[in-house]
Amino acid sequence: MDEDFQPVIQATLDSLPPELREQISNLELIVEDEPPPGQRLLGLYQGIPLTRRDRSYNGVLPDKITIYSGPLERLYGHDPELLRQEIRRVVLHEIAHHFGISDERLIEIDRY
Repeated sequence: MDEDFQPVIQATLDSLPPELREQISNLELIVEDEPPPGQRLLGLYQGIPLTRRDRSYNGVLPDKITIYSGPLERLYGHDPELLRQEIRRVVLHEIAHHFGISDERLIEIDRY
């Protein structure tokens, strides 16, 4: 599964404007099969958003974006193009959190 998702994830990252790509910092992006038990997630951002980092931010573990392949494949796997679009949407959504954009703001700008 992971190998099917990686090219889409990389293409999504490559599609970001260079000025945004250059701002991504200390971030690991991984694919896991399933979210934690009891959680209905397609992706998850864990870390300190760029907007909350200050001079004391150093020597910390990387932020992590996890993309959950199982739920995405169950929901969208019947259509390879739709699956690709949804992987891209989830990756961009979680990257927005890395940049400090909340779910509320994403809804407000019609990007949720």
